[in-house]
Amino acid sequence: MSAPAVGPYTPVVRAGDWLVVSGQLGLSGGRLVDGGVAEQLAQALANLFARLSDEGAAPSDVVKTTVFMADIADYAEMNGAYVEAFGDHRPARSAVAVAGLPLGARVEVEAWAYRPVTPTA
Repeated sequence: MSAPAVGPYTPVVRAGDWLVVSGQLGLSGGRLVDGGVAEQLAQALANLFARLSDEGAAPSDVVKTTVFMADIADYAEMNGAYVEAFGDHRPARSAVAVAGLPLGARVEVEAWAYRPVTPTA
């Protein structure tokens, strides 16, 4: 089961066949993981994948992500961690630099996943 949200928002919302996952930080045990962008993004994506799993979805169901970085100079490092987490799956993606992120994070990621609702018998 996923950790609770760190703010007044819903971590995952289902809209028909779509799952929208709110921005995930590289938190483990309530604090940012040690290391840089690669380590934080790896944990943020693990958290995102856990949220999807809670809803019966998988990383392969992700069709769009947005990655927010505190410093665009971290783009190459972010790419490496992103590819490692997603493997051969390549969702559409935007990556942008922002003035700041919650809790002093260096990176945050949100996603849209397509997971059709299974009709019940």
